[in-house]
Amino acid sequence: MDEIVISTKDNKQLVYLPDKCVGCGTCVMVCPKDTLVVGSVGPVARGLIDKEFIEAIPDTCIVCGMCSKVCPTGALEIRVDDKPAMDEAFLSVAIKPTTVNDDCAHCGLCEAVCPQVCIEVTQKFSNDSSISIEGETTIDQEFCVHCGWCAAVCPTDAITVEKPFAGTWSYDDDTCQSCGTCIDVCPCNAIFNPEWGIGERADKLAQRQDACIYCGACDVACPVDAIDVKKTAIVAEMAKKNVFEKKLVDKPSAEPVLTSTLMTDEDACLGCGNCVIVCPVNANSNKELAAGSLNELDGKPLLEVINGTVKVLDQEVCGSCGTCSMICPTDAIWLEPREV
Repeated sequence: MDEIVISTKDNKQLVYLPDKCVGCGTCVMVCPKDTLVVGSVGPVARGLIDKEFIEAIPDTCIVCGMCSKVCPTGALEIRVDDKPAMDEAFLSVAIKPTTVNDDCAHCGLCEAVCPQVCIEVTQKFSNDSSISIEGETTIDQEFCVHCGWCAAVCPTDAITVEKPFAGTWSYDDDTCQSCGTCIDVCPCNAIFNPEWGIGERADKLAQRQDACIYCGACDVACPVDAIDVKKTAIVAEMAKKNVFEKKLVDKPSAEPVLTSTLMTDEDACLGCGNCVIVCPVNANSNKELAAGSLNELDGKPLLEVINGTVKVLDQEVCGSCGTCSMICPTDAIWLEPREV
């Protein structure tokens, strides 16, 4: 597993484990020195840019451990003499592990729905005259995010899950541009586009409330601020959790920092304007543009086709979702890492 040493002080280290990070920014919310920043969550989750969810401003961390204590996945570790020093004061330790009891039928439903692919079920026919399946169900606790999908689908109620947070989730249907960034970043498969039939009206987004862990990654990643996630409690009985609840409960999710830059290749660009239309920031500025009226509107905030090629009008308003690069037929627009 990759790891990044963020800071060292005497015999203590703060270490970041990117493979376990979900980009929720909870650590950013409690950092007393504003050392940590979260940004480009969308393109990182989509595999469009080579960087991590979390970055640190050099020479600012005091290794207090606040960030690692509230991290729900254990992506931030405090180490003493190069060994993890984690106890019940750390949320990732205090959360009860997801467990499977002897009632498990080894049917494999939990393995099929796990959004983190951290459940493995082995099956074999029973070794006696009964019509039954024997086997083993194992859960990789290192990567379990405690979403509860496995427990929800288990036909024998054999699985027990404890959530890290309780919370609220809402979104503004008028602001949402259906870019799908929130869906791609959600570690729990808790957000989806509802299907609808002919003549039916449906919301652009919906939430599977029982799967949500209220981490806030979708809120952080939304390029047009259409989503609002608030934590209402820390569920796990971690030590001194009232101290952390004062910093987290009913507070806005972490404010993302622009950690990427939009790049374009004028020679490769066809001038088709697909990126201009699908850009959520552009589309949010005018409903006509969202409907595809590309050439009839002036004053686009982020992307425009000028003289047959795409131009970036203002880097600073980019929501860093990468939707433009996903639709480009010639790879003429993409994101590159940017210094924080």
